[in-house]
Amino acid sequence: MAMNVLKVKAGELVAKRQDKVLEWYLLQEGAVVRQFLFSQSVLSKNSIIGMMEGEFFTCDYVAKQDCTFVVIPCKSSLDLQYILREHENFRPIFLRTAVEQRHQLLCVYADLFRKTQLLHATAEAHYSDYKAICSERLLDELSFERMQYFEPLAMQHKAENWEIANSNSLVKNHLREFMQLMIKDDSLCVGAIMEAAAQMRRVTQGIGEMVSHLRYNSDILCADSDDDVFHLYFHMAVQLSRKGQDITCARQHMQQIIEVMEKLGTYSGHQLSECRRMCDNYNYEEVSKGRINVTQEDCVSHILEYAGFEKQAIRSFKEQLQEYRKLPDMQSTDNDARRMRREISNVFYDAYEKAFMRSMEDEEKPSPILMMFFNFGFMDVGLLGEENTNAIYNMTDSLGLFSSENIFTIYEWLKSIYEGTREPSRNEFDLDYRGYLAEQRRQGEITEEQLAVWRDDNKRKVEFEIRNMFQSGHRVTYGKISTFCPVMQEEDLINAVEKMAVTAERVENAVNKVRQLDYSILYREVMFSDPDKGINQEWIMKEIWPDVILMPDAGTRALLWQETSGAKSDTPARFVFPILTAADVDEMMVENMGRFRWEICRRVQGVYWNDIRERSLTSEYCDYIQFYKKNHELSAEAKEKIKTALGRARNSYREVFVKDYLNWIKYESQGSFRLNKVAREVLMHYCPFAKEVRTQLLSNPVYQAAFQKLDAENRKKAQRISALYDKYAAAGGELTVDLKENLRYYQM
Repeated sequence: MAMNVLKVKAGELVAKRQDKVLEWYLLQEGAVVRQFLFSQSVLSKNSIIGMMEGEFFTCDYVAKQDCTFVVIPCKSSLDLQYILREHENFRPIFLRTAVEQRHQLLCVYADLFRKTQLLHATAEAHYSDYKAICSERLLDELSFERMQYFEPLAMQHKAENWEIANSNSLVKNHLREFMQLMIKDDSLCVGAIMEAAAQMRRVTQGIGEMVSHLRYNSDILCADSDDDVFHLYFHMAVQLSRKGQDITCARQHMQQIIEVMEKLGTYSGHQLSECRRMCDNYNYEEVSKGRINVTQEDCVSHILEYAGFEKQAIRSFKEQLQEYRKLPDMQSTDNDARRMRREISNVFYDAYEKAFMRSMEDEEKPSPILMMFFNFGFMDVGLLGEENTNAIYNMTDSLGLFSSENIFTIYEWLKSIYEGTREPSRNEFDLDYRGYLAEQRRQGEITEEQLAVWRDDNKRKVEFEIRNMFQSGHRVTYGKISTFCPVMQEEDLINAVEKMAVTAERVENAVNKVRQLDYSILYREVMFSDPDKGINQEWIMKEIWPDVILMPDAGTRALLWQETSGAKSDTPARFVFPILTAADVDEMMVENMGRFRWEICRRVQGVYWNDIRERSLTSEYCDYIQFYKKNHELSAEAKEKIKTALGRARNSYREVFVKDYLNWIKYESQGSFRLNKVAREVLMHYCPFAKEVRTQLLSNPVYQAAFQKLDAENRKKAQRISALYDKYAAAGGELTVDLKENLRYYQM
């Protein structure tokens, strides 16, 4: 196996979380920082990046100094066995690294485990003391519903104490003897390395669980909404101060909570400094407003007043909601119920648009009630119920769980358009914002002057997004279009809010499960050119993650809104998901990916998308469906199934394909036949499985010929690209991240 040298400058990414692991990187010079969310560690010489991973990198690796790596084409025990047989000098390096990196990872695990225990113990103890002090001093006790549901973390991927103790003893006391024994035999050496790697993968999954737990639950001690244990004592100090009593006990508890916050390391500097300010030399007598009890607030008035509604309009809307709540069946499709839902919807979106614009202009952060409205569609405690309202209220302190580089709540998405980092989506007539303005001008709805001004007006862009993608996506993701009401209500919540939450982690995991099988799903062809160094035009494969926008509802459907963000094919697709769901997120993602496969092919093929003379996924599949009755390769039973599938899909070829794609990913990837011969051949060619899956299926004659042909084609392309890159590098060209990714694509 050929091994290349990779040089990475200080501050650059060596590997990114969610990237596919295609090789290991042996660090020869420099140092690398391994970054988890609340913890990081430094990897030094002879460390191996990729050893602990599964299919995808689980964290970011950033060069701390200028680094030199040996790139090792290793992904399995067979690869490792071959490498150690060919390069005996690697045996002690690999083995020592495996043992030491496992130990380092177990130390990270143990530190995070202590933090999760500390968080729970601190919250429980201080809340218990709070209740006791209030009773003893005859103080008004503030309700804190969150504590009723705050449980210790139940680990699914756990490292036992004996594993940590075993690793500690081995590294500190017996590493030399262990090494001497293990390197004597290939099987022992490979077994010890792979065993450590498997253990590291499990420990890393456990670290992920604890990171998620800390992200979601840290606000129980201190939250932006002030609904936390720290502020219970703050308001205790206010009560004591007003009664002229000693506040020392309250301040002591506040100080102890701050000390724990510092140990946990999960709070921002602003939060810590604000807590210290409130604890030290604070004039508690001047505090006039108590903490919000959301279930006792007039939330509808709070939202609509913020949006600038007049008192009469607010009163009228509250009466509408009350009338709606009194319906014997709020899911009814009779005329009265439909009229009420339509009127409520009109006010909801009008209020959303006005409140959003004000939140962008105000210096103060929107209140928790407004954030509940913006992100979850909450307006009324009566409609949602007290328990669910409290659960949503608690989530407003953990909104970071719903966001990542490509995942947005609808509020954050609209904010990105307002700030100019994203462009609005196309409307239902497939017009983008500029196309819509041009159409308005053509119809005489706006003047040429307005067109020129509005073209770059971000407020107008937000209005366009709210009135088109948001309103339509909101309705569709809800799942029951005929009974859709944008205000979140109790009937929509089948499970506990926490279990229904579609977090960024759940979305990323769902995407990765598809990528793990259909490796090329997110890749597009983009042009690379550097004529001065010998490359005039080279089409390269680049992976582009979709933007996922979370609608403020408890829905059951996902939606592919558009296959690209703009005219260029290398822009992200836009998927729309509900922010809460009781449906299977993985299955929703597979179906959405199937629609994306179809639509991106249509986009690339243009007018030839269903022309069989231009071979493509859509043209071959359309040909197969259109002429299935005359196809001699299909049995009578297969033809009857196609007829049934077309009926269920209302003759939509795309939706028939989506069901086939779902079966392809769920069942055929496991060697369980669900497709007929013709459909399978189309998917084998245009949606091939990843190399590991192909290898497992090679023994099956149904897949054998197609996969062997693909492997041969990929090897040929990889050889051509390697030769091209060698010439390019010799001419002084820099092998960019995109160029390296292109070569890796043909190795997957």
